[in-house]
Amino acid sequence: MPQHRAPEREFTMRFTSTPRGARLARRLVSHRLNDWGHPYTTPTNETLTLITAELTANAVRHGHVPGRDFHLQLTLTESTFRIEVTDTRTEKWPPSTLPAPDSASESGRGLLLVAALADDWGVTPRPAAPGKTVWAELRAPASAYGRDTESFPATSSLRPDGLGLRPGDASCGGRRR
Repeated sequence: MPQHRAPEREFTMRFTSTPRGARLARRLVSHRLNDWGHPYTTPTNETLTLITAELTANAVRHGHVPGRDFHLQLTLTESTFRIEVTDTRTEKWPPSTLPAPDSASESGRGLLLVAALADDWGVTPRPAAPGKTVWAELRAPASAYGRDTESFPATSSLRPDGLGLRPGDASCGGRRR
């Protein structure tokens, strides 16, 4: 079994499984990243905030069990951020192969965005309880406050109108390495 390093920084919290809970989780992740030296307008903060928004929205929409919350954990170990969103719905897992989005549909692109933006992502069973954890990892250079100037091409590949990826930009179907 691989050895896991202790996180340098960690943020964890439970949220109500509602759109308001998902919105609060996204905002708190952005605030926490700012506190950790990755200001709001930097690629690291924007990318992780978008990944958080997609994972928490999916937990609310597809992982909701009445009366149950979802759990969010953000960790930084060396220069890798890991975001985990755990819900209590066991029978509904993301597909192992992401389908091409229906151009007429208003939804169905969340995990495609996660796959395009994250360096790695996946799903694991929830240990010792029903449910699952959907996680994503993003490698980012360590930075001092105000010095997070790295460039992530996937964030700049969003169309100016905010409607998605441009053709020929970051791959939507696979994981970046």
